Amino acid sequence: MAQDNVDPYLVQFAPEDKDNPKNWSRRKRWYLTYFAGFLGFNATFASSAPSGIATQLMARFNLSEEVAALTISLFVAGYCVGPLFWGPLSEQYGRRLIFLVTFPVYICFQVGCALSKNTASIIIFRLLGGLFAAAPLTNSGALISDIWDAKTRGKALALFTLAPFVGPAFGPLVGGYIAQSGTPWPWLFWVLTIFATVCFVLIYFTLPETYAPIVLLHKAEQLRLETGDNRYRAPLELIQEKQLHKRLKDSLTRPFRILICEPMLIAVTAYMSFVYGCVYLLFEAYPVVFTGEHNFQPGVLGLTYIPLVVGSILGVFGYLLIFHPQYEAAMDRHKAGLVSPEIRLNLAMSGAPLFAITFFWFGWTSFSSISYWAPMLAGALMGLSSIWIFLALFNYIIDVYLVAAASALAANTVFRSAAGAVFPLFASQMYTALDPRWASTLLGCVACMMIPIPIVLKRYGPILRARSQFAPTLA
Repeated sequence: MAQDNVDPYLVQFAPEDKDNPKNWSRRKRWYLTYFAGFLGFNATFASSAPSGIATQLMARFNLSEEVAALTISLFVAGYCVGPLFWGPLSEQYGRRLIFLVTFPVYICFQVGCALSKNTASIIIFRLLGGLFAAAPLTNSGALISDIWDAKTRGKALALFTLAPFVGPAFGPLVGGYIAQSGTPWPWLFWVLTIFATVCFVLIYFTLPETYAPIVLLHKAEQLRLETGDNRYRAPLELIQEKQLHKRLKDSLTRPFRILICEPMLIAVTAYMSFVYGCVYLLFEAYPVVFTGEHNFQPGVLGLTYIPLVVGSILGVFGYLLIFHPQYEAAMDRHKAGLVSPEIRLNLAMSGAPLFAITFFWFGWTSFSSISYWAPMLAGALMGLSSIWIFLALFNYIIDVYLVAAASALAANTVFRSAAGAVFPLFASQMYTALDPRWASTLLGCVACMMIPIPIVLKRYGPILRARSQFAPTLA
């Protein structure tokens, strides 16, 4: 309701207001957390699934290996454009509306892929599908920040962060067995269509609006309807009195303005982009090692990604058992709940060296004379270390930028997705030309160069935040 000490007609949340998403029941908020992760899994699963049917696509459309890789790269490239719209627009019109608009269009493009008759159509539909699939990747993390306070958000994001790693790992497994069973390739896209349709139905019936300014907007509309007094206004309405084109310009340029002006976000985005690109690089590097060196069939090749999933899950458990209790203890020491965001970086400082070790392990155990279990298990360490890096930096971005988190995450997603789109395009050639040993060594050396990023931010983050025009000051 309105607060008298500010403006009797400015609609705001009371301290224990049940309409405030952060005051909803824990059961409801945990359901929404799992559901946000499920939506992210849907998008990332669809991104990598065609790698399992690459041979069938090459035969059906007479594709080269590079063009076949575009079915993955262009889908992920769609993530580069989508967040520029879905993140900022969700801050203007709400999370729920963006999900309801984007998912039906995404479903249509999956149908288009299944019915494609030529190379151009399947490539275009994959690109457009990725553009609309970017909505859950951009807004699901923001949804979690809408409903949890800083103390619990880390646990919630731990589950959501699994999606960018578990989804791409399961995609080739399902696609590979569809190919190996002799099932026609369009059935992969029909599976993706069914999966997305289930998600849309759940969105429609179970996902409420979670963005507080939009909830207040609906509350103000209800008060005007009940009282007949048009003086009631939500804070967002005062902002929206600007002309529509000015609002859209501000919303759509905000991610770039934040990224350009924020050294913290630039450093974090560079690191997360490299990690994310390496995950997608595996879908071209693994066939070179496991098919070329160990003669695996498509279905069995999909199983080689399972250690990545197991490592990711272990990474989440490690975070919940070791690092999150440290953060909770820090919260308890600061009764006002104002803990420096830099404490989140401890997790990345632990994961960064492990991520670099992964490449040397994978590369130098990839000989055909060495058991395939050795390079496979390197994937477990990659999953664990990647999760730790992502969890730390996701939480850091949200803690630093708070109300501007969706725009900051959108900028991060754009460049991270660009890396995910580009890396598969050169991975196969690099691993063939340099051989898996030296190609992995090159990536390992780059990963070593990234190790100081969380260390430097830990040391100089407070200084950078004090100079930031987007990061609110802790007080």
